[in-house]
Amino acid sequence: MSEILQKHLSFAPWTDSRTRRLPGTIPVTEADWLVQDDAFARQLELREKLIAERPHAVHRLSDECLPAAHELYDWFMRLLPGLGYEMGEMIRRPDGGLVAADRDAPLLTLGRLVAEDLCLMVPGAEGEHVLGGAILCFPAGWTLEQKFMRPMMRIHKPVAKYTEEIGRRVQRLLDGIRPEIGMMRGTAHHSNAPLHNPRSEEQGRAPQGPLPFIRVERQCLFRLPQSGAVVFSIHTAVIREGDLTAEQLAALREFPIREAA
Repeated sequence: MSEILQKHLSFAPWTDSRTRRLPGTIPVTEADWLVQDDAFARQLELREKLIAERPHAVHRLSDECLPAAHELYDWFMRLLPGLGYEMGEMIRRPDGGLVAADRDAPLLTLGRLVAEDLCLMVPGAEGEHVLGGAILCFPAGWTLEQKFMRPMMRIHKPVAKYTEEIGRRVQRLLDGIRPEIGMMRGTAHHSNAPLHNPRSEEQGRAPQGPLPFIRVERQCLFRLPQSGAVVFSIHTAVIREGDLTAEQLAALREFPIREAA
């Protein structure tokens, strides 16, 4: 297990009745989008390593999705100065890390600047959104290779709770997102897996051994106004149950979360 752990959990989806059930969403603004917590620097260090050593495993971008990736890059370049980044040809992150500003590699650059994984969903031929591009360093038991250019229902095929009804609700959610305001949802499960946990559909996600950690994904969706693509961001936190607040722990006892690898 990676020792990149949070000591404080800023978002616990099981504590809010709106985010306990699929696809449970609440509004979010761009000002509250990106997370910098106590694991930020260590997560970015791992992201840098994965992007340098395993770029094909953590990054995919279709030609059709390139305009959306450039649009997302430009949006972040406007957003980051207000979050403590020093902008220039070399961008200095709040933790001191330096990243070359490279618009020709939009997702790879953004993947070294923020802790969030970033997936670009674009309308497909049959009405479902398709995963047209992503920088995905912290998959929770899935691989970008198997999900790239697949529609939503196919992406979630191994997930038992992702029924056709849930799929239709998620598709309506994606269709209804407006550029002015985003939506946020969350998932949580017990885990013993590292942050970078790619597993094929054939391997499955069955846990083995003790599950001493809670893995939380804070997922945000925003529509890019020019391309119309939806950016799906995932901020991952891994925490020991003993580091939860009293309120988070009490809610966990009342609303238990599932187990997964």
